[in-house]
Amino acid sequence: MIHGAVIAVGTSTEWPMKRQHIALTTFLILPLALFVALCWAIAVTIREPHVPVGAGAGNTGGANALGEWLKHGSVSGPRDAEGPTESAVPQAVPEETPRNKDAASQAAPAEPVMIEPESLPQGFLLVVEDRSGKASPASPIYLASNFVNWNPADGAMKLEPQSDMRWRLNVRRPPGRSDRIEFKFTRGSWELEELNPDLTPIANRRLPLIDASTVADGSIPRIDLVVHRWGDERPEFAVRAALDPYRAISATGDLRRLQVRGGPGVARDGVRDVLVWLPPGYNDAKNAGVTYPVLYLHDGQNVFEKLPGVPGEWRADETAQELITKGLASPMIIVGVPHSGQGRMSEYLPVAALEGVTPLGAQHVEWLMREVMPRVERAFRVTKGPEATAVGGSSLGAVISLYAAAKHPETFGMVLAESLPLRTGAHQTWAEFLDSVTIWPRKVYLGVGGAETGPESANAARNKAYVDAVRELDARLDRAGLGPDRRLLNVDPQATHTEEAWAKRLPQALRFLFPPSFESTK
Repeated sequence: MIHGAVIAVGTSTEWPMKRQHIALTTFLILPLALFVALCWAIAVTIREPHVPVGAGAGNTGGANALGEWLKHGSVSGPRDAEGPTESAVPQAVPEETPRNKDAASQAAPAEPVMIEPESLPQGFLLVVEDRSGKASPASPIYLASNFVNWNPADGAMKLEPQSDMRWRLNVRRPPGRSDRIEFKFTRGSWELEELNPDLTPIANRRLPLIDASTVADGSIPRIDLVVHRWGDERPEFAVRAALDPYRAISATGDLRRLQVRGGPGVARDGVRDVLVWLPPGYNDAKNAGVTYPVLYLHDGQNVFEKLPGVPGEWRADETAQELITKGLASPMIIVGVPHSGQGRMSEYLPVAALEGVTPLGAQHVEWLMREVMPRVERAFRVTKGPEATAVGGSSLGAVISLYAAAKHPETFGMVLAESLPLRTGAHQTWAEFLDSVTIWPRKVYLGVGGAETGPESANAARNKAYVDAVRELDARLDRAGLGPDRRLLNVDPQATHTEEAWAKRLPQALRFLFPPSFESTK
């Protein structure tokens, strides 16, 4: 018992001292533990690859990471099995250094995606500017393409006029086709197709590619194109137009068509329309028995109207209408006899004066007397006989007219000869022809310009030669007995070799050949 008492006494004495030692130790160790924990937290933050940035943190992610860790127990914030929540803030982007900024500014922009306009389901809009000004509601523009089997006048492909003088058409690729469109513009036929500025045919057109981003919203792209010229601006189209029996003719007074066949050379198997102008009063009942003198004019395409590709016209209808109405000339019938196109020089050349040109003038005059004149005389009230029949023309048309009257004075008694080219080609051949004439017409009108080959000073000698040749012919007529009442020479010093000049001198010619005192036959 004594022993147990000693143990009990000893235990009760030492315990307070041990508690003091534990408290002291804890007191000393706790700050150290807290310090270690803080260092560990900072180390974890630095090593964590996903550093969330708090509001207003800027680029101070490390400081805000500690707040996140203290709040959520993790530097990454709350997570679920699928990863970050929608509210998670994306990783901060380091501030650009000067090098980074230069690299960004030098980066090439993305290349646009280019596509074919015809691949768009909404189609494309064509807008066409007609710089020739020949398109009109009466002669509209059509889109001829491989999409419509190159039909030059497909009604669905007709462009509509705009208020700004351009033409437009919305086009879509036909179902089932994947090829690119090839096309040209026409005015309803391939004779009226578009041409280059130099009047040569253009190659098939194709559409330019467009940036896909500009039509991503489904808008219709607009493609602007230009037409410079048309087929009816070619010089040779004037012949085809004149042979068209259905074309409209714009003329003053009563103008009729009369179809005739044949002609020399290339015209042998062809047909053409002569144009017959009737004087005021011709259709009046009181004049039903009246016959009228007649003037046959060569190059008939240019007598009453200006055709495409021709600089001008003679204005014979307007001039004759005015002179007759004012009583300055007697009523006459004017017949425009068109040339045959590419055969013109041959059919108007009576002698071999031009190198490389076969003279078929004699055959032409025979055709004129055999085919044209009888048709006119059967269809209209024409006074027959040389005293009432005149023939005329300009340039080679004047040559063949003078030849016709000289070789057939029993048929043609009057001549209208403008701008005779007696210094073109073989001068001696022309002189021999004039020397061969034994009977001159009853009346001869000669007109010539002082600048036939152009107004430039370099042409002065040639111009003088042409005028001198016509003056020599006038002197020849004088020697043959044609006095002032039977011949008239009209020299216009500034006039050139053009329809405008011939139109200007036509009033003098008609008043001389068909004066008011000219008597019609009843």
